[in-house]
Amino acid sequence: MSLLLMILGAVLASVLVAFVIVKYLPLKLRWIPSILLLVLAIFLGFKIYNGIMEPIKFSKEKVEKFAGVVESLKIIRDAEVHFYEVNGKYTKDKAGLIKFIDSDSIALTETKTIVEKVNRGGGIIIDVEKRVTDTIGFEPVLKYFTDRAYKTMFNVPGVEGTEFEVEVGEVEKVQGLIVPTFRARTPKKDVLKGMNESLVKQELEVKESDQIKGEYVSVGSLDEVTTGGNWPPSYDKRDGAKKE
Repeated sequence: MSLLLMILGAVLASVLVAFVIVKYLPLKLRWIPSILLLVLAIFLGFKIYNGIMEPIKFSKEKVEKFAGVVESLKIIRDAEVHFYEVNGKYTKDKAGLIKFIDSDSIALTETKTIVEKVNRGGGIIIDVEKRVTDTIGFEPVLKYFTDRAYKTMFNVPGVEGTEFEVEVGEVEKVQGLIVPTFRARTPKKDVLKGMNESLVKQELEVKESDQIKGEYVSVGSLDEVTTGGNWPPSYDKRDGAKKE
């Protein structure tokens, strides 16, 4: 809007200067407003260029900033998921979660179908199939975090001295079934601090499906059973491209 107003103002100023030149200035002085108009045109062109490029630059820089944040949230999510596999719950103990990765193990299981003979009475014996799960070994949780910065996963990338907010809760998935939940998040405004304030404000209100919606970059939820993040698939594709 401000760019449009600037263009309209410049056009009106140019018309006014042209009117003054034609109406009042003698021929020998008309070079002066011509120079002023040239300067105004250069200034206006510069402003228009910046007005077009600023959102493009902002979009590129925000994606770079958010990419690091999303990567850390993925590590936190994976740590919480493995903690849940072992303990049947999530945790908000950050130091405890790092210790869990360093020292705990996950059971390896094998599920197979067996057939048992069942006596139905009266001399009737039938075969009944049953699925049995056995523990066949253990592997360290650390195996899943090789070459991943899990020790600093709670530090928000690019925001000095700030850690992700981690919360746990419960929701009733169906009547009588209470399921643990977790959520890790950080405000987008902190990640984008120092960037164009008008564009940051727009970013906090974004609702498009190909953008990170809302005021936070987050993973998990306290209101529903999910371990997904609120970022679009493009952030996952970036990771895939880097691995290749």
